[in-house]
Amino acid sequence: MRSLYPVVAFVLCLGLSANVMAEDKKKEDGWVSIFNGKNLDGWTPKIRYHKLGENWNDTFRVEDGVMKVSYDQYGGEFKETFGHIFYKTPYSHYKFRMEYRFTGEQIDDGPGWAFRNSGIMLHGQDPATMAEDQDFPVSIEVQLLGGDGEKKRSTANLCTPGTNVVMNDEVFTPHCINSRSETYHGDQWVTVEVEVRGNEFIQHFINGKAVFEYEKPQLDPKDEYAQKLIKEGNLMLSGGTISLQSESHPVEFRNIEILNLEK
Repeated sequence: MRSLYPVVAFVLCLGLSANVMAEDKKKEDGWVSIFNGKNLDGWTPKIRYHKLGENWNDTFRVEDGVMKVSYDQYGGEFKETFGHIFYKTPYSHYKFRMEYRFTGEQIDDGPGWAFRNSGIMLHGQDPATMAEDQDFPVSIEVQLLGGDGEKKRSTANLCTPGTNVVMNDEVFTPHCINSRSETYHGDQWVTVEVEVRGNEFIQHFINGKAVFEYEKPQLDPKDEYAQKLIKEGNLMLSGGTISLQSESHPVEFRNIEILNLEK
């Protein structure tokens, strides 16, 4: 019988080569995980009516390698305690991606618009500058929505708490506008990615497909919180914090990564 050793060795070499190539590609890509899947190290909660760093009612937690937003310790009352959890490092030029999904039922007194609703806040203010009763940080929001099982409902939309953007060469002032995405019903995982180029442009992607884009993110001079952040009349936003929302519907996040494009 002819020896199989050369064949086996060749196959093993192919496997090792593939693993090395994959690892090298990962290094070349430069993507870095900013959530360790074990705890909230590097992330700080700011929940409305509570001090920075107070994780009220264990809203943000880590279970089974996933960052979860939960309301099982709220006693059935949300009372508009909107929350955000901030990553420690601000960025200007970068790509951000993660997977998210909505689960379970919305807490009873959560607002209707917050059903299966969360978001990624970009170019956000330093949470240390937020008022204790402030509901949302001044930021650019990539609004994440889940379907109700029937109606069309896009995700990776744009909302602008305390901000404006430029679209079609004009300053766009309405608070929210829908993207071109599909609707994602149920508890399925969805991949969202954002490319952020300082004050130049921002683009949203869902499952690898571009669904929204705009330019020149800026502070809204009419907003009471934004007014405190305007320096020497300059409205333009070129960078800031990244945070994830808690808005009364349970949601989960995983595989949270960033690619720094500053270099």
